[in-house]
Amino acid sequence: MIACVSQVCSLPSSFADDVTGYAGGGCRAIEVWLTKLEQHLETTPADDTRKLLADNGVTVPTAAYHGGLLLSVGDARTAALDHFKRRLDLCQTFGIQTLLLAADHSRPDAANFGRVVASLAEAGRWAAGFGVRLALEFRGINSVCTSLDTAVALTTECGEPNVGVCLDVFHYHQGPSKAEDLNLLTPANLFHVQVCDVAGVPRELMTDSDRVLPGEGDFHLTAVIDRLRAIGYAGAVSAEVMNPVLWKAKAAQVGELALASVQRFVSG
Repeated sequence: MIACVSQVCSLPSSFADDVTGYAGGGCRAIEVWLTKLEQHLETTPADDTRKLLADNGVTVPTAAYHGGLLLSVGDARTAALDHFKRRLDLCQTFGIQTLLLAADHSRPDAANFGRVVASLAEAGRWAAGFGVRLALEFRGINSVCTSLDTAVALTTECGEPNVGVCLDVFHYHQGPSKAEDLNLLTPANLFHVQVCDVAGVPRELMTDSDRVLPGEGDFHLTAVIDRLRAIGYAGAVSAEVMNPVLWKAKAAQVGELALASVQRFVSG
């Protein structure tokens, strides 16, 4: 498994500061926050950005995230699809292998589930042309795709081999996912893993800002790492912590602390 840190852990800092800071803290794999990269490229050429990554020995296996693509219609869908294609081009340019897709908010009816499947399949075909995999992230507060088993079912039904699942342990614990759902994960459908923890907050009240580093809260993470090992998962495992307290630290400190927490998680 590749220990990785998401740039959302240091959201206020710049893309360049994250790269140099995380590398200084020993982190060599970054989950890109796409908005940061897009802002960075407004003033810095792609060639210089690739050099920045190479000089710091940093790889970017995964990028987060693209939304609004699966259930939008009309002008909103056209805009989301156009943005999606630009982001696929970014992934290709920087060798980002996996792009996370967020399921949209909507009423949970059969027609919407069918549209998600069709949209996923279309997105998968577009991504394949850029050599990119798509990882669907279920979200515990969504009304469509709230659980791991639904995410697996949707990606399986879409039938595109480059479309799989992102397992975010926050949403796994927050939403209706069950322990037995972990058995649905395989080397073929699990494309990315995001880890964090929450301490002393009821499931119904959890928000992203309650996230802390894995191992510092109440989540039972043993079953997750056991399943990853059982299927021989060899992809990226990212710390994803949107905590305003952590955001006050320098990127180097964030990278060091977050990397160490992921390394403890993967080592069990």
